[in-house]
Amino acid sequence: MFTTLLTNARLATMREGSGYGIVEDGALGIRDGLIAWVGPQRDVPRDALAANRIDAGRRWATPGFVDCHTHLVYAGNRASEFERRLEGVSYAAIAAAGGGIRSTVEATRAATPEALAAASAPRLAAMARHGVTTVEIKSGYGLDTANELKQLRVARKLGQAMSVDVRTTLLAAHALPPEYAGRADAYVDYVCADTLPAAAREAVADAVDAFCETIAFTPAQTRRVFDAAAAHGIPVKLHADQLSDGGGAALAAEYKALSADHLEHANEAGIAAMARAGTVAVLLPGAFYALRETRMPPLDMLQKHQVPIAISTDCNPGTSPATSLPLMMNMACTLFRMTPRDALAGVTRHAARALGLADRGMLTVGQRADIALWDIDHPAELAYRIGADACAAVIFTGRIVRGSL
Repeated sequence: MFTTLLTNARLATMREGSGYGIVEDGALGIRDGLIAWVGPQRDVPRDALAANRIDAGRRWATPGFVDCHTHLVYAGNRASEFERRLEGVSYAAIAAAGGGIRSTVEATRAATPEALAAASAPRLAAMARHGVTTVEIKSGYGLDTANELKQLRVARKLGQAMSVDVRTTLLAAHALPPEYAGRADAYVDYVCADTLPAAAREAVADAVDAFCETIAFTPAQTRRVFDAAAAHGIPVKLHADQLSDGGGAALAAEYKALSADHLEHANEAGIAAMARAGTVAVLLPGAFYALRETRMPPLDMLQKHQVPIAISTDCNPGTSPATSLPLMMNMACTLFRMTPRDALAGVTRHAARALGLADRGMLTVGQRADIALWDIDHPAELAYRIGADACAAVIFTGRIVRGSL
């Protein structure tokens, strides 16, 4: 007995080693929010009963998309800074005048939880309209314990309200707050002794992240944060080698991080270490595009060492104000020369792995019944179309939560 039987679908199952994993004239049985059967429609068990039947109308079905790196919960707006940079004002000059991340921190600290949720909800709704069923949301704009926890609580509540599975990441080691200017080690002490333990007690962080870079935190400081995370049993992720080769990829591998993200300047030794550690590479073409970077992530080396490659929006107010994963798929193909098939894997099974989630990202038996249905003729169109809105419906744990069929 199925709770729901989806029929008349064209399936891109995204099974490992199967390309798109195409099943023409496919069907999919759902029971208790999980996929209980999948295959050609002609092979549906004759005695199969279903309380609910859904005719997909020959639409393509993919796993629900996973956006595995976002800074979605924040207050304020930095469009004026974008305009000023185009007029020739440097990022450093804007930051020195109180702009940049400092302006977002000030706005986020000042916002009540209700105001922060109201500002952030439209961004999550936009992601969901493009087939996202799981999203990672980082803190990092509070930079003190109370406001970091505020961001994480708001993120969780948004997911519950909007039928999206939100995974939260504590990114207290994102930047120095103004009250710790020139005292980075003291701030790391505070994060390790106060913010991280508080997040662990409240169980509001699924992972811990840090920005390891010349303009942020050193490898030694990052290790201290990661050691504290390990002491609380929380897995780690890392903003690594975005602006320079600081050994971030190797550092992430050293701690068996779930993912190392950005990686434009990563070296081959670090990438080989990631492969051995099982660390996923998360590429962020929106930030690459917005910053007009010229050094591409080392795609050839990642593929040579068989490192799984995920793609994400990096939704944030300063360097990637993006909410469309299909657009990021197109950018990954046009800017980084990924294939549409690999881009789709990058927002499904590889993105799920980047969050440590083995129960989603493929249309196979035992996986969560998180499914996106698309008005397209072939899965490659998801990366081919620029800015298209082709998502017809979204099924979340077996229930249609967006669109209609």
